[in-house]
Amino acid sequence: MSAFRKQTLGEFIIENQKSFQYSSGELSKLINAIRLAAKVVNHEVNKAGLVDIIGTAGETNIQGENQQKLDVFANEKFIQTLTNREIVCGIASEEEDSFISINSSDENHQNKYVVLIDPLDGSSNIDVNVSVGTIFSIYRRVTPVGTPVTIEDFLQPGNQQVAAGYVVYGTSTMIVYTTGDGVNGFTLNPALGTFYLSHPNMKFPENGKIYSVNEGNYVHFHQGVKHFIKYCQMEEEDRPYTSRYIGSLVSDFHRNMIKGGIYMYPKSSLTGNGKLRLLYECNPMAFIAEQANGIAIGGKTRILDIQPTELHQRVPFFCGSRKMVEKLQEFLDKYQ
Repeated sequence: MSAFRKQTLGEFIIENQKSFQYSSGELSKLINAIRLAAKVVNHEVNKAGLVDIIGTAGETNIQGENQQKLDVFANEKFIQTLTNREIVCGIASEEEDSFISINSSDENHQNKYVVLIDPLDGSSNIDVNVSVGTIFSIYRRVTPVGTPVTIEDFLQPGNQQVAAGYVVYGTSTMIVYTTGDGVNGFTLNPALGTFYLSHPNMKFPENGKIYSVNEGNYVHFHQGVKHFIKYCQMEEEDRPYTSRYIGSLVSDFHRNMIKGGIYMYPKSSLTGNGKLRLLYECNPMAFIAEQANGIAIGGKTRILDIQPTELHQRVPFFCGSRKMVEKLQEFLDKYQ
């Protein structure tokens, strides 16, 4: 593309259709549905504080967490938009107890994809005007086309994803996604309502100087994690590293991918296997991380190789720059 005109998201999908192993029209429908819903949610996020959209909705989700009003709004908008696109046969959302089966217009269950989504990651930050995001994960169904989806279609390991991405609603709104052939970021021009390619071929730096973890839970962490945090704080060589933790996975991940760093949400005596959900958060972010030259592990195991056993399964999550995650792994192996 010339220096005078950036490529739009739609143009990028068409130009790179060969990198998607299935029909380019199918990918276009999927990403366009997410793009449309993201623009609607972005509009509401930017009105927070001006209308009655912030605060709790007075309900809890399946995990027992208080739902924010924007959580509910975002969940409804993504489900509605994906349902209307005639491409998705099932949706699983962090905000729903179970998955949603969607029939095709001919009522013969011809749609081929399932989408798993965290509609509004970091929503507890809305009231204080901190960046939030949406995370999505896309799989081909494994049950026969022509039948309703089952739980089997959703409980696939992350290495079976055909696409994954996130939307970050911040000072600018971006869609970052991968189909297994690198990671690219698109920024919304609000005046035109169009996403333009702004961050082509995104990569984690090989090493970084940022570690992101809720250090308030330090005393509850595994010994290996504690020793790694102390390693990050030592005055040696190019250390100490900088501690940066927003509390929104999308925002922390996005910063670390651009600047270099490691994100950690370990298991602890407080949270058991951690707080993050394998299907809605860890798998899509791990897919993006690996496609961007990073690493994502759940301890000793590669995140993308974990076989899910339930929709809302939680796992420990560590991801980021390759050398930082490898150093963490040394500490986890040493202090088992």
